Amino acid sequence: MKTVNASPIIVFYTTIFAFSALYTPQPLLPMMRADFGVTESTASLLVTATLLPLGFAPIIYGFLLQSVTARRLIVFSVSIIMASELGIFFSHSFSFILLMRLVQGLCIPAILTSLMTYLSTTSKAQSVQRIMSLYIASTIIGGYFGRLLSGLVATYFGWRYSFLAIFFAMLVNLVLLRWLQSDTAVAFTRLRLSAITDILRVNGFLRVYLIIFVTFFTFASVLNFLPFRLTEIGGELSELRISTIYTGYLTGGLAAFFSSRIICALGGEPRVIIAALTGYLLSMLFFLTTSTSLAFINMFLFCAGMFLVHAVAPGLINRHAGNKKGVVNGLYISCYYAGGTLGSYLPGLVYRHFGWTAYVYVLSAAVVLAIGIASGLRRSRFVLTD
Repeated sequence: MKTVNASPIIVFYTTIFAFSALYTPQPLLPMMRADFGVTESTASLLVTATLLPLGFAPIIYGFLLQSVTARRLIVFSVSIIMASELGIFFSHSFSFILLMRLVQGLCIPAILTSLMTYLSTTSKAQSVQRIMSLYIASTIIGGYFGRLLSGLVATYFGWRYSFLAIFFAMLVNLVLLRWLQSDTAVAFTRLRLSAITDILRVNGFLRVYLIIFVTFFTFASVLNFLPFRLTEIGGELSELRISTIYTGYLTGGLAAFFSSRIICALGGEPRVIIAALTGYLLSMLFFLTTSTSLAFINMFLFCAGMFLVHAVAPGLINRHAGNKKGVVNGLYISCYYAGGTLGSYLPGLVYRHFGWTAYVYVLSAAVVLAIGIASGLRRSRFVLTD
């Protein structure tokens, strides 16, 4: 069948359900912990295992994209995710489910790196910030929808059917991808160690990567362990009730959508990042509450701060990336998910051994560090040599 120009609907549908697959288990962790008889930290590995490959795989895909088109890589990855979702549905082994989640983690970055680089490369310089903000908005929608869908399905049918629902969504995705034009005209930068080190030597890029690492470290941690905290202070809550806590994601989507206007109002990306991180720190401290209702409300401020940083940062680095967009974006995604991988597990040990208050203070200290790094952004250089 003859393909047509890539439709934004197909691109954003793919993004939404890639993120839905990534975060499906999060509201289900208390239920799956009980079913398999494991600890909170062990149950959280179902998210950590999928985030882990996203810390290094996006860079490695720079090699593969020299010989394989992005569309072919996306189709292959969606097919593997479909098979793994079906495997989880039928499995009664926690170890096997953990393995399937790891497989998904190897496939999802292939999708995200290809789409992110495709969008930034095919956009005009003056519209990169807007296009990247829309992309980030679609990732936010996917993260929220995946959690809400899994909580809703699990409440009425059981947690296994949440993974089956993602299987059917991916099946539709596979059909839609038949109409996505191949990316033969897109030039991906060949991955070289020297290209990576050249980028990391540039002060501005390094600061952005460190900021997003720390920011997602704290974000992934709270979203992973908050369900356990809610059951601790609110008694037995249904998966649907737990999943509604992620409604704050919608505020994050609005922050991403209006990020360009916010940049103009505050006078540049560095000021926006500092302001967003300040609100983010305030929201972290609000999680000391023992009220599930206040925790629900606080999620709106928490997500707004996180996603405003995440909406602004890619546009900032892509505007200065030149012909190295593939490597710049791969490094961004890798730093983002490396932070998420560590955050989804390590702070949980603090929670387990020292309690929720110590856990919140440790994560707050990490945000203070990010604010310190961001304070030097306005004086940083973003000049890459060819």
